[in-house]
Amino acid sequence: MSKSRCFRKLSFTALFLLLLGFNTSIAQTSSDELSLMAIFAHPDDEMTIAPILSKYVNEGVKVYLVVCTDGRYGTNDFTDHEAGEGLVAIRKEEMQCAAEKLGVELIHLDYHDQLRAGEGYDGHVPHARQLIIDLEGIVADKNPDVLITWGPDGGSTHMDHRLVGASVTQVFLSQIWDKTKKLYYVGTPSHLIDEPERKKLAGIDSTYLNVGIKYSDKDAEKAMQSLKCHKSQVSPGMIQWREESSKKSNNTIFLREFAVPKKTKKSVFN
Repeated sequence: MSKSRCFRKLSFTALFLLLLGFNTSIAQTSSDELSLMAIFAHPDDEMTIAPILSKYVNEGVKVYLVVCTDGRYGTNDFTDHEAGEGLVAIRKEEMQCAAEKLGVELIHLDYHDQLRAGEGYDGHVPHARQLIIDLEGIVADKNPDVLITWGPDGGSTHMDHRLVGASVTQVFLSQIWDKTKKLYYVGTPSHLIDEPERKKLAGIDSTYLNVGIKYSDKDAEKAMQSLKCHKSQVSPGMIQWREESSKKSNNTIFLREFAVPKKTKKSVFN
């Protein structure tokens, strides 16, 4: 191979990785050195970005999926499951099934749904504080290049979603990490939401969503197979909604990169 052809090939690879959201210093390394950690609240929350988890696994990226809660309160109108330890056991198995379908390494924590919010300050706050400590330990141990989690909207304004997103943000901001340099929030562009109320509650203006990651129909199908593992949670209507959402977004997952200030300022107005 000529030097010019070799240079063009390397340049294309670096540009490709850069467009996927990795910085130029990371793009210099081989794909098997790259790692991504997605952190969400409940078993089945990973459906939000499942197609790109599959995508990156197929590209040789090491993908970790951290699920924080046990799913004990995930009752619904289309199953007869009751809240409690029985449902916890079911959802753990479902989550393992989904992780295997996607090819990700699962880290499933044992925090109660709603982070013990029903127990008031003394029950909830120590629980929520411990979550931050545990997440910090996981990030320090696995040392991923990239973190992906919920933004302030939490996707559905669910309090667990929002708290987990805020906890991951605190872990990221608490220090300058040696390797973990990127934090992204998953979001839905406002123009893709039809319902006026949901647009206000969960929509993100597309100008803030500075990363759009395309995925293949094959990745979409793998994500759908993983979603079907969550039998206690997924109705036929939800499957149809996910399929329609993929088409509506043109097989794209939208993310907002956490922007790190480049310099300090002495005024909030400039």
